[in-house]
Amino acid sequence: MPVDLVAAAEEEGREHWLTSLPATIQYLAARWSLDIGDPFQPGGQTAWVAPARRRGNDLVLKVLWRHGEAEHEAQGLRIWNGNGAVRLHAAAEIDAETIALLLERCWPGTTLGAVAEAEQDLVIAELLRRLWIEPPAGHRFRSLASMCDLRADEYAEKIARATPGLDPGLTREGMTLFRELPLDPEREVLLCTDLHAGNVLAAEREPWLMIDPKPYVGDPTYDALQHMLNCDARLHADPHGLARRMADLLELNPERLLTWLFARCAAESADCRGLAEVAQKLAPR
Repeated sequence: MPVDLVAAAEEEGREHWLTSLPATIQYLAARWSLDIGDPFQPGGQTAWVAPARRRGNDLVLKVLWRHGEAEHEAQGLRIWNGNGAVRLHAAAEIDAETIALLLERCWPGTTLGAVAEAEQDLVIAELLRRLWIEPPAGHRFRSLASMCDLRADEYAEKIARATPGLDPGLTREGMTLFRELPLDPEREVLLCTDLHAGNVLAAEREPWLMIDPKPYVGDPTYDALQHMLNCDARLHADPHGLARRMADLLELNPERLLTWLFARCAAESADCRGLAEVAQKLAPR
C-alpha cells in the first residue's frame, strides 16, 4: 500500500476502505481486462494509483475514496477529452465510497516541478488558456461560489481557534472578499481549481498534460492562484510582481488577480502564518 495513502486513511478513519481495496482492484482488473503493476509510492492521500496495461496499451488505474473535491473529476476529463489533460478511458462508481478511473499514462511522467519556475509559469498559463472552456448546457458541475463558501466556513473555524498573532481586520476583509469575488465573475468557465506543477506531467502525446483536476465552474482568475501559492519564494518576495506576470500570461485583469490572491492568503493564514505576511503586502489600501 502507498504509505501516504495508508497514513491519510488511518487519520480519516477509513481503515475499512483500505481493507476492501484489494478486492476492488481485483474486480477492476477483471472488468477492464487489466494487468496491474505495483502502486506508485509514496502515493496520494485519497487514491490508490498504479500503472496498468490493456491490450498492449499503457494506462493508469486510479481508485479513490469519494470526497467533495474529486466528485466530478471524470466528467471534467470527458469534456476536456485530452486537450491539455490526460484522457479518461473508463470510469466506474464501485459503491457509495469508491470511484475508479482508467486514465492515459504519461511518459516519462516527470512533474513540471522539475523545471525552473519561470518555465512553469509559461506551461501553466498555456494549459489554463486551453482548459478554460464554456461548460456544456445542463452540466452538473458545482459553482466556484459554493466551493468558496464551504472553504470560508472551514477557514473561519480555524481562525477562531488560532493562537494570537493574526490581524483580525485583515482576515475579516479577506474572508469577505473570498465569499464575494466568485459572485461577480467577468466570465464563467470550467475550472481545474488545483493546477500546479505537481499536477502537470511530461508526456509523449503532448509535452505536458494536466492530471487530477477538481472541476468547478466560475471565474477563471481563481485558477491562477494554486500555482502562485506553490511558488513560495517568489510569492513572499514579490507577490505583486508574480501576480502581474501571471495576469499578463493569462490575459487576466491584474487587479482582480491581486484581489483574489489577497483574499485567499488572508483566508488561509490560520493554516500558514507565512500567508498572513503575503496578505499584508497585498492588502487593499
